[in-house]
Amino acid sequence: MAAGLRERKKQKTREEIFEAARELFDKRGFESVTVAEVARAADVSQVTVFNYFPTKEDLFYAGMQFFEEQLLEAVRSRPPGEPAIKAFRRRVVEGAENLGARQRAETIVRSGRIIASSPSLVAREREIVERFTERLAELLAAETRSKPDDVEPLAAAAAMMGTHRALVAYTRRRVLAGHRGTSLVDDFRTQARRAFARIEKGLEGYAVR
Repeated sequence: MAAGLRERKKQKTREEIFEAARELFDKRGFESVTVAEVARAADVSQVTVFNYFPTKEDLFYAGMQFFEEQLLEAVRSRPPGEPAIKAFRRRVVEGAENLGARQRAETIVRSGRIIASSPSLVAREREIVERFTERLAELLAAETRSKPDDVEPLAAAAAMMGTHRALVAYTRRRVLAGHRGTSLVDDFRTQARRAFARIEKGLEGYAVR
């Protein structure tokens, strides 16, 4: 019970820090906000902020990293007999459920503009994608008992993550162009089905649980 309570408190603190940072970034942009200001807004110390988010860029991309973790978990916990690509695709498509909400579209617009004006955020996003691609490749390599220098797991992981990130970039462009609501969701799902259908032809028999 005590351990569960501690974890809930930690999660609550993490969420409060993230929300405080998001509000400040939305109002003033990423570059002009300091970690000290985020700490004051969340009513915690700077040390506490860094305990949860090692860098300011991690504060901005907390939501993105949470979803990437979910993608890895979807592959890790998929049912017997299912290829990794199907579990990965299913979680990506499920992520479209909240795209129709107005608040979600507004968040995409704000974050897209902030990222475009910050070279450090552009670089950090690239690093996050590379790191999660490597982690997915490690997972696939372990499942398929590949040799340490085998390229196949990394190629498969790169295909999956590349498709996912292409969909993210496509959605940003559509939202910034003014698309909203159910049409945005339907558009995302159509693009996802078409894109994943291409790579599934090569990966449907790979890393079957």
